[in-house]
Amino acid sequence: MTMESILGYMERYDYENLFICQDRSVGLRAVIAIHDTTLGPATGGTRMWTYPSEMDAIEDALRLARGMTYKYAAAGVNLGGGKCVILGDPRREKSEMLFRALGRFINRLGGIYLTGEDVGTTLREMEYMRMETPYVVTLPASWGGAGPIGGATAFGVVQGMKACARAAYETDSLEGRTVAVQGLGAVGSEVVPLLVRAGARVVVSDIDGEKVETITNGYSVTAAPPDEIAAHPADIFCPCALGGIINAETIPRFRVKIICGSANNQLREERDGTDIHARGILYAPDYVVNAGGTIFDTDRLNPGGFNRERAMTNVSRILETMASLIRISREEGIPTYRAADLLAERRIDAVRKAKALAARGEARL
Repeated sequence: MTMESILGYMERYDYENLFICQDRSVGLRAVIAIHDTTLGPATGGTRMWTYPSEMDAIEDALRLARGMTYKYAAAGVNLGGGKCVILGDPRREKSEMLFRALGRFINRLGGIYLTGEDVGTTLREMEYMRMETPYVVTLPASWGGAGPIGGATAFGVVQGMKACARAAYETDSLEGRTVAVQGLGAVGSEVVPLLVRAGARVVVSDIDGEKVETITNGYSVTAAPPDEIAAHPADIFCPCALGGIINAETIPRFRVKIICGSANNQLREERDGTDIHARGILYAPDYVVNAGGTIFDTDRLNPGGFNRERAMTNVSRILETMASLIRISREEGIPTYRAADLLAERRIDAVRKAKALAARGEARL
């Protein structure tokens, strides 16, 4: 990306703000992208990564911020989309002062951006930022937050899976279904026990052999090599690792009826969503079914602070959301990834129009 193409990209997808942050004294170099605040403050985690270039970091922040807008809108959460990325190696360059400096910058934005944990950051870094700003959502339970969110994300994925099973098999039961789980990280490792308890036959894979051994020792599941899991014969493929797994190379290899998992940005390109639809595979858009963690996490913004029962009830509604977008897909003859976008866009548009009418009414008073 060039600066000219960044501005063009922001205009094309209607971004609101892009902030560049630096503090030489602590080695901070970060980008905050705010996509849309129609539904509420822009919200999205703080990611720390070794980006090849500053432009790569900017592009990632923009892309992820827009994804958060759609995630919250489709989930029925009254928050907008934003993202922060830090340029740096999370294994070597973290420090309390770096994250406190970022917290001070976020605080100067006055609440238009709320942040939380993401790739390369932990609850510890959230504590550092919370020392400087109240605009931190992801916090340990001891700080009034929800604590770890992997379990809630996994629960939401399984709810989406049940909606897909109902559409493909006329029952939302997963009993006897073979599910191939790719990736045994914070979410995949939580998906497995939920599937086992639901009576599914589970096949797992991960590039980390220790994770595979831990899961296979703890549960009645089988393992497949990492380079074979996407082509493993199953009813459902559950990608919980890196993005881009649905692409021109993998699509012909899939031997499943459903793809439903937590990995972000599963479609390498939008046309891959069209191709998977044409092959009769039901795809659960990632930002819909992996929203459980952020729904759970942001419950603390509701009256009375975090309430676990309320939070999990809201996560369970992912089943209804997935069922709605499947219906839109079928009624309008469009791929599910596009149906998910429409679901989110229609909600944002409705709220935007309602706010405009209210503003005109107040102006006449």
